[in-house]
Amino acid sequence: MRFRPIHVWSILAMLTVACAEPPHKEMDQAQGAIDAARAAGAEHYAAGELGAATDALANANGAVGARDYRLALNYALESREHAQNAAREAANTKAQVRVEVERAMTEIAALLAQVNTRMAAAQRARVPARRLQASADAIATVNMDVQEAGEAIEADDYLAARTALEGVKERIEQALAAIETAIAPRRR
Repeated sequence: MRFRPIHVWSILAMLTVACAEPPHKEMDQAQGAIDAARAAGAEHYAAGELGAATDALANANGAVGARDYRLALNYALESREHAQNAAREAANTKAQVRVEVERAMTEIAALLAQVNTRMAAAQRARVPARRLQASADAIATVNMDVQEAGEAIEADDYLAARTALEGVKERIEQALAAIETAIAPRRR
């Protein structure tokens, strides 16, 4: 099959017309994808991909300003792809952090129940309050941190919850060990 010169010219004319206008549709789609990624929490959970998406969209706008519509189209498509990746990454990372936080909260609740039981046993054994004060203070601080983490979970901010729970288990275990040490001389 041979192309006639008229067909070749008509195909070239169509391609030229297709790239003669700014890619507004694609740029709007990229902006919509960026907005969706932000709504999914990409600013916190996928900042790198979101940054790449916004940079690519800015480059698309710059290319439109320079009247390089083909380059603008490429940047717009790149921006949309980065934004979609950011939304997926944000959803996956957020779910992973949520699981970590829920697991930590469960472990902390069990440790708090254990330390409260041991504290009550120490008080029944008439351990002097001054020997238990440091543990009681540590547990009060832990309770505030757990409450802060709970509020962050309610606000759907699992990163803040994870931050609030950092080191909490270790502090509970130290308080538990201190209570055991305070009770030990009474047992003898």
